[in-house]
Amino acid sequence: MSSPTPIPVLGRVVSIHLHPAVGGAPMVSVAEVEAVALRGLAGDRRYHGRKSRSTGLPTRRQVTLVGREMLARHARTLGIDRIHPGHARSNLETEGIDLAAWVGKRLRVGAALLEFVECRTPCAKMDAVRPGLRLLMAAPGHGVLARVVESGAIRVGDAIVPGEPPGGDRAA
Repeated sequence: MSSPTPIPVLGRVVSIHLHPAVGGAPMVSVAEVEAVALRGLAGDRRYHGRKSRSTGLPTRRQVTLVGREMLARHARTLGIDRIHPGHARSNLETEGIDLAAWVGKRLRVGAALLEFVECRTPCAKMDAVRPGLRLLMAAPGHGVLARVVESGAIRVGDAIVPGEPPGGDRAA
């Protein structure tokens, strides 16, 4: 009898941040969050339960992810030590994974299943962190937007592993 094939760990969640009730206020860092299917992250005031203006259906923009490695490169380019966790205004900051390479695929992040739907575009608030950051972040592949396919808890330190393909059935 052979042992099961291990699931490859693609990366890890290194910090979690929620948009506050007051727009533009600093993000709220948490150790864990519940991802709610088709709604987003519980407690996130910007994306949780948001509906598309054109269709009235849940938006695909439910969770934002950004890589710490990319933020570290941008900090060096801008001549600063670091971009502090939460300052890039993404819900999940990760390490060890090329997020853009997984657009169109589903990944398990902690206990939740997320579908990476598109690369994210930076907002003007990035230049408040450091002038020039928005332009650096405008290059494709800086981060991604995801929708929650299956509910589940996400914690700092959780692994990011391959999930089921879009429209595919999970193996029994």
